[in-house]
Order: sequence, then structure tokens, then C-alpha cells
Amino acid sequence: MEGLYPLKFTPIYMDKIWGGNKIKTLLNKDFGNLPNCGESWEISACEGHISVVSNGDLAGNSLEELIEVYMGDLVGDQVFENFGIEFPLLIKFIDATDDLSIQVHPGDEMSMERHSAAGKTEMWYVLQADQGSKLQSGFNQPVDQEKYLEKLGQLELTEILNFEEVTAGDVFFIPAGRIHAIGKGILLTEIQQTSDITYRIYDYDRRDAKGNPRELHTELVLDAIDWELHPEYKTKYLPKINESVGLAKCKYFTTNLLELNQPIEKDYNKLDSFVIYIGLEGELHIDTDSGSETLQKGETILIPASIENVQLKPLSATAKVLEVYIGE
Repeated sequence: MEGLYPLKFTPIYMDKIWGGNKIKTLLNKDFGNLPNCGESWEISACEGHISVVSNGDLAGNSLEELIEVYMGDLVGDQVFENFGIEFPLLIKFIDATDDLSIQVHPGDEMSMERHSAAGKTEMWYVLQADQGSKLQSGFNQPVDQEKYLEKLGQLELTEILNFEEVTAGDVFFIPAGRIHAIGKGILLTEIQQTSDITYRIYDYDRRDAKGNPRELHTELVLDAIDWELHPEYKTKYLPKINESVGLAKCKYFTTNLLELNQPIEKDYNKLDSFVIYIGLEGELHIDTDSGSETLQKGETILIPASIENVQLKPLSATAKVLEVYIGE
């Protein structure tokens, strides 16, 4: 195989009954004839949905094939040691034209025990929200299992949940165990562990196309939910120009916000990880010793771990991206 360079992948589009058109109209992505595109999987190692390179000499190769060949040079030595040929993160854009079901994800230990899979800690960055749109994260009052089951049985679960009106730029960190849901009218990007394990708690008593209620995981969720009440669920951060601003940091990923109005250089010499850039606004030129690429709003690019220096130059008045990696 050829040498490594900044890699783009063909998006994997998901038709969802609650999906819409914002992935096309606001992110300029062509999902063809899908009637309701709810998700664009930008970088994925989930079984049956493995990303394929779309640019340069490695075009047509899957992410899994690349890791088999390049190992730590692609993902970082420690990442390869921990995860092998499975890429550890799943990057998505999500467009919700209806309220998504209220759900929770199990942590690593529970998920491995029950499903032989990783748990699911994730975060959201809101790209756009219709006026009055809300998402759900955590509880709005002290709750224990008894109170939760009582409210669930009375179809009053939403009374004890924390709902927040959101606007572009809002950030929510969703550790495994936190009850959550994306609301109607919200377009966001989601960064998460590579896992598709979801426990559906409540679905507003909706029916599928055949008139059947959707499957709920009422028993499974009881051990998975984190009952702790937090004073704040939305992440506070202070935007700065031309430097990385931390949004989320956990053992699964670090995510920073980068807003640029002039060229900057990033030195990843001490970072033993790949770096992902997610285009939020404007256009950015990415230059490395191993090749150059342009990143536009709605695009995602993977910088291999072997690339230590990256020059970023905005091609618009300002460019805004998320910077994602593992470690440090």
C-alpha cells in the first residue's frame, strides 16, 4: 500500500423515519434518493458499516484494511494496542425532524458482559437548531429506581427529565449511564465510542409502520442508568480565536473547538493518536508533509498518527472545526 496522508471517507447515509433534509441543505451532502436521511456516518468501524477511503492513492480501501497494514502509524501505538484493527470512535452527523426516543447506553463492563461489545460514551455539538428546539440530558430532580418506575408506569417519565432549549454551538457530554434524547429540529455532530448498544426507555407510545409499539428495554435499563443529579448538563466553554478550546475530555476521546481567521500550525509530536477534524463552518486548507486537503463544512478528515505537524489555513473569513483525538 501507499504511504499515509490526510484521509477522507465516503459517508454512510442512514434512512430514519425521523430524518430530514438538513444533511443535504445545510451540510451540502448528497444522500441520493433516501426519503428521510437521519444520519451520516462519517468515520465508522461498526460491523456492516465500515468506512471506505474516498481520496488519494488509498481510495477504495476500508478503514479496517488500513489499520491491518499501518497499525500504530495510522491510529497511534497505544490505540492499536488497546483496540487492534477496530477503530475506536464513530463520528456522525444527525438530523432529527421528530423527537428521538429517550434512551441510555450501558458502560463498558456491563456492555461487555451482556453484549460482548464496548459501552457507549458520547458527546454532542449542536450545529443548528430550529427555534424552541430542546434536547434531553439527565434528570431535573432527585430520582431513584422506585420513583423512575412509578413515573414510567404512569406515562409521566418526561416530568422528571431535564430538557434544555438549544442553539448552535451548544455542547453536551453524555457519559454511559446518562439518560438522554435528541429533540425535534436539531442538527448535530456526535462523537462516540464504536458501539451500537442502545437501551430504549420511552418512545412517546409511538407505533411503527405496521402499528406495533417499538421495543423498549425496561428491565435492562435499570442497572444501566446513572441516577445522580447534576447541577449542569450543558458544557460551559469560552470561545477563543486561533487556538484549541477544550469541550470534552475522557479516556475515550478528547474534543476541542478550533475557530480560525489566520493560519496556525499544530504540533502533534507528543500525541500518540490519530486526529480527526470535523468541518463546522467555512473552509479550511490542511497542509502536511504527506499531502494536502481542503475541509469544508459537513466534511470529516482523519490525520494519521504518523503525521506530526499540520498547517491549517482558513480559506473563508473564518473556519470552525472540531479537533478529536485519544489521550492527553
